[in-house]
Amino acid sequence: MYSQMVLDHFKNPRNVGVIENADGVGEVGNPVCGDMMTFYIKVKDNVIEDVKFQTFGCGAAIAVSSMVSEMALGKTLEEASQISNKRVAEALEGLPKQKMHCSNLGADALHKAIEDYKKKKEGEAYKPAPKKCYCPFCDVENPEESEICTGCGKGLHDEHGHEHVH
Repeated sequence: MYSQMVLDHFKNPRNVGVIENADGVGEVGNPVCGDMMTFYIKVKDNVIEDVKFQTFGCGAAIAVSSMVSEMALGKTLEEASQISNKRVAEALEGLPKQKMHCSNLGADALHKAIEDYKKKKEGEAYKPAPKKCYCPFCDVENPEESEICTGCGKGLHDEHGHEHVH
């Protein structure tokens, strides 16, 4: 059961889109597992002055992305770096246990965008992080190539309903 806040952010997501020439871009998730999030940030004087996202995933993933974008807008990079999965879930008035991985991905995508911004300032090129896959049964992160969840032992291929690419 979803809270009214989750439903509102799913039905009316805030800050959807792409920022051309973004100062930072962060992408997380795994298309094989179903949830992909990309965050774009514009930074001025160490403050996030604009944030947009694109999310492919369930309603909870969209709601999480929307909430993370609202939580980050107008914050300093340090403040935005403190946005955690727990704070996102609390701001959404709770998420079902099997959807908590969405809040992990939302905060991770924002943090990757901040990292990307900092690396660009230092002159380093952005390198995408390895894809993550979370078990829908126990919310444990698994390597992309896993066939069996390392947390609960359930088959990710058969029970998860998605094929894993090797």
